[in-house]
Amino acid sequence: MALAKPVTIKYLKQSTSQAWIEQAITNLDIILLDHSHCERKAASVALNLMFRYPSSAKLVKMLTAIAREELEHFDQVNQWLERRNIPLAPLNSPPYGAALNSQVRRNEPERMLDLLLVYGLIEARSHERLGLLANYCPEPELAKFYRSLMASEARHYGVYWILVTTYFEQEKVENRLEELARFESELLINLHPEPRIHS
Repeated sequence: MALAKPVTIKYLKQSTSQAWIEQAITNLDIILLDHSHCERKAASVALNLMFRYPSSAKLVKMLTAIAREELEHFDQVNQWLERRNIPLAPLNSPPYGAALNSQVRRNEPERMLDLLLVYGLIEARSHERLGLLANYCPEPELAKFYRSLMASEARHYGVYWILVTTYFEQEKVENRLEELARFESELLINLHPEPRIHS
C-alpha cells in the first residue's frame, strides 16, 4: 500500500497515521459496522443538544437538519451491511469519544462551548477518515460510497463551527479550540488495537 499523503483538515492538529489506514482497509467489515454505530451516535448527539438548548433557535434549526442527515447515512450504511451479510451487533467503543467528552466543562456557558467544539472536532476527523477510506478502499463501489459522504461530513463540522461562533466570542472559541484540538490529536498517537472509525 502506498504511503498516504498527509491530508490537512481545518481544526485538526495531526493527520491520521498510515497505521490506521492499513488497519481499516484490512478490516472493512468491522469498519462498516462501526460506521453504522457512528452515524447513529451522531444523530443522537444532535438531538441531545437540541433538548439541552431548546431556546437556542439557530442551534435547533441547524441540528434538526444534521440529525435527519445522520439518520439517512445510518440507513445507507446499514444497507451496505445487509448487502455484505454483516449482522447489526454491538461493538466495544474505542476510548476516543469518552476521552474527548471528559474534557467538557460542567458549568454553563462553558459546557455549551465545549460540546460544540468537541462534536465539531469529531465531525472533522470523520470527514478526514472517510476521505482516506474513499482513497484507499480496494473495492470501487464501497470507495465511491465513502466519497459520497465526504461533503456531508465537511458540512457537519462547518455547522458546529457556525454555531459555536454564533453563541461565543471568536477569541474565546479559538483559545478553547486550540486546547481541545491538541488533546484530540494526542488521543490518536497510539493506535487502538480494534479497528474503528475513531481509533
